[in-house]
Amino acid sequence: MNKVEGRGSRVEGQKYEAVPDTSSPQRSTLNAQPSVLCAGIVVADHLCVPVDHLPEAGELVMTEGMTLEIGGCASNAAVDLAKMEMDCTVCGCVGDDAFGRFVLETLKIRRVNTSGIRVVNDTATSQTLIVNVTGQDRRFIHSFGANARFTAADIRAELVAQAKVLYVGGYLLMPALEDSSLADVFQSARSHGVKTVLDVAVPGRLGAAQGHLMSRMARVLAHSDVFLPNEDEARLITGRSDPLDQAQAFRDAGVGTAVITMGDRGSLLIGLNDRLRAGTFPIQFVDGSGGGDAFDAGFICGILRGLDSRGCLEIASALGASCVRAVGTTPGVFTRQECESFLKEHRLLITSV
Repeated sequence: MNKVEGRGSRVEGQKYEAVPDTSSPQRSTLNAQPSVLCAGIVVADHLCVPVDHLPEAGELVMTEGMTLEIGGCASNAAVDLAKMEMDCTVCGCVGDDAFGRFVLETLKIRRVNTSGIRVVNDTATSQTLIVNVTGQDRRFIHSFGANARFTAADIRAELVAQAKVLYVGGYLLMPALEDSSLADVFQSARSHGVKTVLDVAVPGRLGAAQGHLMSRMARVLAHSDVFLPNEDEARLITGRSDPLDQAQAFRDAGVGTAVITMGDRGSLLIGLNDRLRAGTFPIQFVDGSGGGDAFDAGFICGILRGLDSRGCLEIASALGASCVRAVGTTPGVFTRQECESFLKEHRLLITSV
């Protein structure tokens, strides 16, 4: 159970250009002009209901249930945005296999446009085995699969031109996504008035040499309107342990707004005119999978609604909290109506730092 927090008084802060919200619960998003283009990792996730301990070698441990779900940063954020009645399209890669078909069909059922997904014939769909143990953080076993084929060229220019926000999730976990090419995509998007939002996934070995990733990411960060790593990822990138120092390092690198998520300790934001620390909402924790992606989706919702930094943090924190209520990356995430009702009943403590 996360700690119950209050919310500070609202003050004027950094704002983003408002985009009219014309969506409705009854309207399918499949043929609509997308407001958000979600690019990056697309995965089929295998998850278990939390077990009481990890099995020893040769031991059988029982779980109350196992599920196959779509996952991956791009897929998760797109589904969460669709639940918030935002039009979105996914750019990614899947294999020509049963798991790829499952991903495509499930995204369509959840009202996400899949026209940006490329089917790769000679490789398998990316998959992640997520092991949940009661009272412990998740454990992941991941295969790159088709995600290893994803390149900047898969972020098609015509789809970017139709979007209001371009979100790239899982950057650094896709070996064919070259830094300079992604920077060019971001630069072009911003020149056409598209907001660029970036999140990362940093494998432990990749981040072993702390700080070297900062220079590699320099061009991409310079063209990122919003960057949303968690504090562990930010430490591996910057070599700094304090989230405030991490956020400032990203700002110094050219990021418009840097948001560091810190799990049950909330989040920290540094922007052009804002330095804010947000607490957490009360929620019953079941599975943390997808919480960061839900936070990203909520922040994007705030951008599209023209909210200031505080408003973006409120929606982001609410969606992130809702995600952990259920097993899987998206089943627990609030719908728009649920989110609005929740925010009427709960307040988030946000203070200046």
